[in-house]
Amino acid sequence: MAAEKETACCCRAGESGKTKERSQEEYKDLIHRLNRIEGQIRGIRKMVEKDAYCPDILVQVAAANAALNSFNKVLLANHIKTCVVRDIHEGKEEVIDELVTVLQKLMK
Repeated sequence: MAAEKETACCCRAGESGKTKERSQEEYKDLIHRLNRIEGQIRGIRKMVEKDAYCPDILVQVAAANAALNSFNKVLLANHIKTCVVRDIHEGKEEVIDELVTVLQKLMK
């Protein structure tokens, strides 16, 4: 199990920047969340196309925003528990600056 966790949190540099190998469970959860969000967005588009009442559309947009925020929380928690912890243990304290920058962007 420890070896599986190690592989699951492997961040590495790729051609276009850093990448991360995710566990099958994390991958499935994130994709499931994104599929639901994508469906919500398609539903909002259909509401606009069918001239739905503005407050009804706004409620659906708020639900999609909440789903995106939830996705961000899960992804951020996974990142902290895996990549950030590993980098700190390896003495790569620059990961803290990177995390602060990301948090500042998320809090806009």
